Amino acid sequence: MKRLSRLTAILTLLQTKKLLTAKEISEKFSVSIRTVYRDIRALEDSGVPVLTEEGKGYTLMEGFRIPPIMFEEKEVNALILAEQLVLKNKDSSFIKDYIQAMDKIKAVLRYSDKQKVNLLSDRTRFSQNSNRDRNSNNLSELQYALTNYFVVKIDYINESGIKSTREIEPFALVSTHENWLLIAWCKLRNDFRYFRLDRMENLILLHEKFTPHKLTLQEFFDQS
Repeated sequence: MKRLSRLTAILTLLQTKKLLTAKEISEKFSVSIRTVYRDIRALEDSGVPVLTEEGKGYTLMEGFRIPPIMFEEKEVNALILAEQLVLKNKDSSFIKDYIQAMDKIKAVLRYSDKQKVNLLSDRTRFSQNSNRDRNSNNLSELQYALTNYFVVKIDYINESGIKSTREIEPFALVSTHENWLLIAWCKLRNDFRYFRLDRMENLILLHEKFTPHKLTLQEFFDQS
């Protein structure tokens, strides 16, 4: 990778990760630690406010943003393909948010690129799945609750049709062929439980926050 491309890629990583170590950069781009130090210095010399946390890594100054980085045509094509896969999803909130994100991405493209993107979008389909019924509308809210550690209150209908009110701590989201499943700590049962999104009603994000669960998803599966 040419140095300019690598510097741009490092800057992109710094914007997407809270903390980036020299070792991570070194392994990502197959360069030496010394080269990483030179690259970081070059970014600093160009005016990018890279902060060094001794013994931890690099981060960008809070609030710093750069103009949108132009996508390669193949990268945009990959996003268009992903868009068609997203349209197969059963959750309407997830589809709405993804389409809005794609619209923002398309807005920064050159006019010639937009024409190609629109052509590819019109010519790509997966068995007309975009017309399938949606059975939930809570995925986006649950994603937000999961990453911000908000306790969620729901009315849940079990397989027997019995409704109960639960306060849960979102832990992980798992997609099946027909449904999204939320793995969450249930305060009522005092244990982890699976909840189908299509059986949730009256979802409310409470002001209460929970302590993040240190268990990894793989550890959860192993214990289950």
